[in-house]
Amino acid sequence: MRKRVLFVDDDTMVLDGLRRSLHGMRREWEMEFVSSAASALEALQHQLYDAVISDMRMPLMDGADLLDQVKARYPDVVRMILSGQSSREAVYRSIAPAHQFLSKPCDPQELVERLRQAFSTRDLLSSQALKTVISRLPSIPSLPKLYDELTAELRSENPSLNQIAKIISKDVGMAAKILQLANSAFVGTSGRVSSLVQALSLIGTETVRTLVLSVHVLSQFDGDPRVAVSLPSLWNHSVAVSALSQRIAATEGSSKAMIEESFTAGLLHDMGKVVVLAEMPDEYRKIFQQGIGSSEKLERERLGCTHAEIGAYLMSIWGIPLPLVNAVAYHQHPSDSADTQFSSLTAVHVADSIVSGSDPEPVNRDVELDLLYLERLQLRHREPAWRELYVGSTLQSAAAAAHPSTL
Repeated sequence: MRKRVLFVDDDTMVLDGLRRSLHGMRREWEMEFVSSAASALEALQHQLYDAVISDMRMPLMDGADLLDQVKARYPDVVRMILSGQSSREAVYRSIAPAHQFLSKPCDPQELVERLRQAFSTRDLLSSQALKTVISRLPSIPSLPKLYDELTAELRSENPSLNQIAKIISKDVGMAAKILQLANSAFVGTSGRVSSLVQALSLIGTETVRTLVLSVHVLSQFDGDPRVAVSLPSLWNHSVAVSALSQRIAATEGSSKAMIEESFTAGLLHDMGKVVVLAEMPDEYRKIFQQGIGSSEKLERERLGCTHAEIGAYLMSIWGIPLPLVNAVAYHQHPSDSADTQFSSLTAVHVADSIVSGSDPEPVNRDVELDLLYLERLQLRHREPAWRELYVGSTLQSAAAAAHPSTL
């Protein structure tokens, strides 16, 4: 069945351009183009749509307000902002209602791929088994306020390191974690980093935004002894996967955005494990103690879904960009995804399988390389080179740890 997609922009020339550039998608999508938010809401009253793609700046009702209403009335609809530069305030308002924020001009093929991923992930996360597991959780981790503030600042016309540092400084524990990472072998600094601004310039602002989210989630369970014992190994594993994901993406000639996306997905890929460990510790420990390669099957048998899907579900309700949700949802078995080319999912899956293979902790040994997926992407031959990246990075980290004066 064809998906129904609604495009909204007050500029008819933009709509005409979208209509022409997406002409080849008519077999997959039934598309409608309207020039106002009011027309979009009227169309939604008479027809079910799978996605709404809206401009940000429009008279009477802008894209953020439109998607707010769409979210409230039609929560299963995929919502995207497709816009040029917007004010910081406007960007901040769009974070909650929009699943993705794409800049104009947007490559039509990128838009097509993003929507395909969104539809695939939405269908996966709508399973009743997953919703049943989520309903069993006494509490769901919240999205930190700092994350929204950082996102708004990073998407503003002139993001400032000083302003980002001020936002981070509101949380002393978070600031300490960022400084710790800046002074670690992971970054490989040659001197002591003592200021947040310096740390931000070394680590990268997108990395910091991810750290805010991951550290916040981990900290919510730090006081639970059933979980706390596993947190250090889960954190170290996630950092190792994120670093290797970043290197793999860079080696494949990916864009700066894709490299950052791969790092982010790597750091967040096992977030679902923390939640399941907290709420079902005894049941879950029996699952990951079975050994590498068996956890996904056992999770489905005993929980009805996987920790990857639980993590992706939480990220989706937080409004995390869908490519990241997609990478987390399918990182164990990417063959089930709609991927047709190298993506952050590719980088994370490969990195996770490589790192897991040498991890001594049972909780981290849960992924085997999906060769069918690599063959589909015609990337099977790249595996040896990717493994060499990990060997090289491991040797560098060992050397840095042996000579702390060089950090």
